[in-house]
Amino acid sequence: MMGKQKWGVRFIVGYLLLLLILTVFAQVVTSFDPQAVGLSSILQPPNAVHLFGTDELGRDVLTRLLYGGRVSLAVGLAAMLISVVIGAGYGAVSGFVRGIIDRVMMRVLDTLISIPSILLMIGIQVLLPRNLVTVVLVIGLTSWMPIARLIRAEILSLKGEIFIQASAVVGASPLQLLTRHLLPQCLPTITVMSISGVSHAILAEATLSFLGLGIPPHEPSWGNMLTGVQNYLLSGVWWIALFPGLLITLTVLAVTFLGDILQDRFVLPQLRKGGRAFGGSSINS
Repeated sequence: MMGKQKWGVRFIVGYLLLLLILTVFAQVVTSFDPQAVGLSSILQPPNAVHLFGTDELGRDVLTRLLYGGRVSLAVGLAAMLISVVIGAGYGAVSGFVRGIIDRVMMRVLDTLISIPSILLMIGIQVLLPRNLVTVVLVIGLTSWMPIARLIRAEILSLKGEIFIQASAVVGASPLQLLTRHLLPQCLPTITVMSISGVSHAILAEATLSFLGLGIPPHEPSWGNMLTGVQNYLLSGVWWIALFPGLLITLTVLAVTFLGDILQDRFVLPQLRKGGRAFGGSSINS
């Protein structure tokens, strides 16, 4: 079983590294311009010249997939960083200070969690200019809540540990306890949540772009490559939907499986060792 897991990890990491290399060096892999319109080659099926075919404007699908991967992966990573920083900071402060401040912060968190994230993203997005930075901010600012709840539970559990109490006795300030002793103990959980956050952000970007609220149409991303393709599927033009949809699915699955493997390998053993578990009563205390 361990051997199969190692091969699975190698395959996933290999796929993600290959994808990253191909997107970063897209101009070396393909000679086509991702935004160049070719009226003489509209909706060509996969062939020797256009390996993945062309879209409704004659643009090479493979080229747009590679350049679009830059955007989708950049959105995933940048939005994840924003959500992790906000969520870890909010959860750590809430779990550390306790009292009325903690109760108010948790009620705010509960209110935000009760609102579907897609509604939050759409509500914020329609008020802001449509560009890459806006998409990153919208996704990052609407996906930090689960991280905050989990980190709060971790901090509550860790505060009772002997080494924390000993540090407080020898004169460690609250800031030192939080930044030097508590948050470093949460790094495995933060790492797993970060990886999961990348897949969430990629899906969120695809959803917003599909709805026409994400990346502008002229700038390729996996999400906006799917905008309006349902009209062509009925005519048998399958390739303009299959390839971006397949890349989104494979990448999200790869990132999700990698997060699950890391959780099983690092986070769960640590929680069992410390007598803690996800979803424990400390979350709602």
